[in-house]
Amino acid sequence: MLVAIAQHVVLVLAATATAIAIGLPLGIVAARKPRLGAPLLAFTNIVQTVPSLAMFGFLVAVPLIGGVGARSALIVLILYGLLPVMRNTVAGIQGIDRAVRNAGVAMGMTARQLLLQVELPLAMPTIVAGVRVAAVVGVGAATIAAAIGAGGLGDFIFRGLSMTDPTVILAGAVPAALLALAVDAGLGWLERVLTPGTIRHRRLTFRAVAAIVIALMLMVAGGFALSGRWGTRVIIGSKNFTEQVILGELLAQAVERATDLRVDRRLNLGGTFISEEALRAGAIDAYIEYTGTALTAIFHQPTSRDRRAVNARVAALYAESGRTVLSPLGFNNTFAILVRTADARRLGLKTISDVVPHAPKWKAAFGYEFLEREDGYKGLVRTYGLRFTEPPRVMDLTLIYRALASGAVDLIAGDATHGLIKGLDLFMLEDNRRYFPPYDAVPVFRTQTLAAHPQLRTAIERLAGKISEETMREMNYDVDVRRRDASAVVREFLDRLGS
Repeated sequence: MLVAIAQHVVLVLAATATAIAIGLPLGIVAARKPRLGAPLLAFTNIVQTVPSLAMFGFLVAVPLIGGVGARSALIVLILYGLLPVMRNTVAGIQGIDRAVRNAGVAMGMTARQLLLQVELPLAMPTIVAGVRVAAVVGVGAATIAAAIGAGGLGDFIFRGLSMTDPTVILAGAVPAALLALAVDAGLGWLERVLTPGTIRHRRLTFRAVAAIVIALMLMVAGGFALSGRWGTRVIIGSKNFTEQVILGELLAQAVERATDLRVDRRLNLGGTFISEEALRAGAIDAYIEYTGTALTAIFHQPTSRDRRAVNARVAALYAESGRTVLSPLGFNNTFAILVRTADARRLGLKTISDVVPHAPKWKAAFGYEFLEREDGYKGLVRTYGLRFTEPPRVMDLTLIYRALASGAVDLIAGDATHGLIKGLDLFMLEDNRRYFPPYDAVPVFRTQTLAAHPQLRTAIERLAGKISEETMREMNYDVDVRRRDASAVVREFLDRLGS
């Protein structure tokens, strides 16, 4: 928790400080040259209209300035912080009584002296009010940055969503809310201190500002220390659903048990493409991928039903791009076409083909990736001739199982090892036409990382073939249904394994 808070604080402070450094000069220019200021303010206004999640997602694919991790998050938060800083700087300077300026000019002040000694001191309360807004907005937006591997309190929120566990969600949401309130209160106090008529002595102002600056510096320094940004480390990532969080934790604990390397966790990243981009960019050193997913979604190769051939082809494709696939963990997490068990019994459903006569009266829901992937919805329709009463709904994977159980939809595509299949009494239809390729879970590492730390290979290879479909399903069930902590579930598994 302390690490997450530290990461959150560092990210917000760095973004807010940079937004001030950029926004304050631009605001001064905009106040003095309205023709130039109008397009600058228009640009920052447009930025504010873009949803933060879309902005984070867009930057992931942008070379040099984007990618996965804190860098992209920092850029987004800076962009969101510019508008309140700039707008309030303009309002503060333009709101100064003209007579005050004229008095300064009459005293022989230069434009620079007028700015530094008259305009900025008088405008400072308004400027601080803008910084106050930027910082509070930054605290909230930084929670979303966890989706691209920036860490912070958003990790808890996304983890709770994947587990549909309100307690874990609150573990991230409540500290974030308290942090926002603390930032708002602190900057609100500073705003009042700097307001003309409330300062009894200039020394008070100096001491107040100095104290805040020192406190911020200490928080940043402490944040970097707690965030584990110094020293040798291995960064383990995962996608944003329960099984992936468990598998990410499995890799992390296996490394911690067998080596003296320090492990940073970047769990609950976005889906396949964000996790893949994170590995490619070096933002993480390893994560668990599924061979069928890698073959079709990442490398865009034709599907195959030959398990050995798929595994060999995927390993070769990864090797060509500087990544190494280690031995499969032992289970095949294929896509599962699911219906309610009660419906399966009532209608005598056993296979996907059995659904075809009923599908025109049904509603279906699929995850974002499944609708777009080569091994997803379009191929499924072609193979089985499925037609539904309306276009399938697009839903987050964390909610799709409960949507089926509640009757909101009648058919979904899930994971064969998901714990909620048992927990919600769902029925997995047989893929009787063998549409889906094998999806063996395999650790994928940056080859450079394995070369630098050969002990990693030994640590992870101990897990090869040790996890069956039933074992994985039970661990998922423990987390999703029994509400157990993923790290505790993994720890017990490794204890039983003797690792």
